[in-house]
Amino acid sequence: MMTGAPLAPASVTEASLSAASPAHITVLLHAAVDALNVRADGVYVDGTFGRGGHSRLLLSKLGQQGRLIALDRDLAAIAHAQSITDPRFTIVHAHFSSMQAVLSDAGIAAVDGVLLDLGISSPQIDQGERGFSFRFDGPLDMRMDQSRGKTAAQWLATMTEKQLIEVIRDYGEERFAKQVARAIIKEREDGHAITTTGQLAKVVASAIPKIEPGQNPATRTFQALRIFVNQELEELSLVLPDCLRLLNTGGRLAVISFHSLEDRVVKRFIQSEQDRDNLPVGLPIRAKDLPQSRLLAVGKAIKPTAAEIKANVRSRSAVLRVAERTAVQ
Repeated sequence: MMTGAPLAPASVTEASLSAASPAHITVLLHAAVDALNVRADGVYVDGTFGRGGHSRLLLSKLGQQGRLIALDRDLAAIAHAQSITDPRFTIVHAHFSSMQAVLSDAGIAAVDGVLLDLGISSPQIDQGERGFSFRFDGPLDMRMDQSRGKTAAQWLATMTEKQLIEVIRDYGEERFAKQVARAIIKEREDGHAITTTGQLAKVVASAIPKIEPGQNPATRTFQALRIFVNQELEELSLVLPDCLRLLNTGGRLAVISFHSLEDRVVKRFIQSEQDRDNLPVGLPIRAKDLPQSRLLAVGKAIKPTAAEIKANVRSRSAVLRVAERTAVQ
């Protein structure tokens, strides 16, 4: 699904960036867009449109020859993007791991910047029917793309105890993963299918002997299932090499992560391309034969300011990492 429309007004105000979705505050809005070092005639990709804050600000920095392609797997985000009436903008319903294919279909071989905001949006969290939050008792869905794939409830109905332990431990970093998995299996064996967020939160709470201050006992399990259902880490691992291949020399990759698992993948990828250590075969080894960096980290990781966290507490765990493509192939 691709759409474009007549040119929007050239000026974009801070208010207009969030006016269409007042419940959602874009995290690291200016820091992320500024990090791309936007060229007026450049081609850019917003791999996670969300509610469009980053895309709208990015468009305001492009000239008439610039272009922005945005992707999102959430149909609600795609619908929201229809409010952007600008022929320089294209929205595509796709996972960002499909970025290279999407751009190829659009006749684009290279880009000047890619932005990935890996967080779930406030509307996703705050709509109980999406099943992302234990704060609302709704269907246990958790799919970012509700047009395909199994729901979290469907996965819980078929997973083995071993699989559950691995998912909750590895994706949620939950130290009581075994206890939670066993409680879920017992609930299932007792003939009680877990189909709502309220049910799951109650089962998890019953399995965890000690609650960390200020944290709901279901937090880590919900995170784990969300990551698993949407294959978030796998998607990220697939798209990063594609970003490297797509970026023009001097082009930039900016990634906003919201938990340590994501940030670790991004950090290690940038480091692996910056500190390439595959030595050439044979002697003598000349300086020009040594592996050269294909990505260079730009500055240190950027985190929200105290003022941003005060205005939007959901931004507190965000980490922005930026890297620039070198001329080395």
